[in-house]
Amino acid sequence: MAESPTILVIGPRWVGDMVMAQCLFSALKELHPNAAIDVLAPAWAAPLVKRMPEIRQQIDFPLKPGALEFTIRRRFGRLLRGRYDMAYVLPGSWKSALIPFFARIPRRFGYLREMRYGLLTDIVPLPDSVKRRTAQAYFGLAQGGNFRPPHLTVDANNQAALLDRFGLAPQKFAALMPGAEFGPAKRWPSENYAGLARDLMAKGLKVALFGSKNDRDVAAEIAALAPGVVDLAGQTRLEDAIDLISAARLAVSNDSGLMHVAAAVGTPIVAVYGSTSPQNTPPLAERRELVWLGLSCSPCHQKVCPLGHLNCLKTLEVEQVAAAAKRLLEIPAAA
Repeated sequence: MAESPTILVIGPRWVGDMVMAQCLFSALKELHPNAAIDVLAPAWAAPLVKRMPEIRQQIDFPLKPGALEFTIRRRFGRLLRGRYDMAYVLPGSWKSALIPFFARIPRRFGYLREMRYGLLTDIVPLPDSVKRRTAQAYFGLAQGGNFRPPHLTVDANNQAALLDRFGLAPQKFAALMPGAEFGPAKRWPSENYAGLARDLMAKGLKVALFGSKNDRDVAAEIAALAPGVVDLAGQTRLEDAIDLISAARLAVSNDSGLMHVAAAVGTPIVAVYGSTSPQNTPPLAERRELVWLGLSCSPCHQKVCPLGHLNCLKTLEVEQVAAAAKRLLEIPAAA
């Protein structure tokens, strides 16, 4: 093995998974301090990857999610020939291992998943205990090093400009992330988020709503029910959300990508779970509260409630989440 290996990581396609992938990146950097690590990932991930000091560069993934496009993968892999000593394949699909195979990267690490014999040179055993624990599973591919929670760097100048632009002050506002790209079975109802927003504003905090353009409708519902909130859904770039959330006194989120962002910038986080389990994908934060009813029908890991009632979230009262937020707010903020 070269003293300064070049490593290609085939990255995941969700924000939260990309944040958790840093557990692998930091372990690889510990094992190979002089390594050059590149990540093949969708173009949207660039602002996130740039906040990870372990990564040299991102290579934009050429295909849409779910597309096989065998010929394109073969052509793209051939363009990468001779550039890498090692590859780590994070997604579990068969097709995700094609590019490093066609690139003829000498060592290609990954879990077996979809019977990827031949595509991978080093099939890493996947213990049952971490199959759904994404951060631990990614870290396990390194087969060494120390597990470290993700940490994203913050651009102080961009943060200051954004706070001024939106009339927010550091440690004087709560960041609410009411969306979930995965599906409605992860979303705590809008009226509940509105009730929580009113409670936080009554405590003297401003409340800002964060999310992508896909979360605009949900955020608008909350804003209509809780006058005075600052609705930023769809108005910030991913790097802006990173910088703003890092300045919040508190974050409250569904099990979503921005939940993991909040944890990675050190913001105290209340994480609300419905169809998924906090045992599998918790925010890896020092100061956190995990709120989950743990009904007999959950976790189902479905995008839409298969029973049609969504009781795992609809019966989760505002008071329960507000109490969790209060516990975090009672700890003095860092100077």
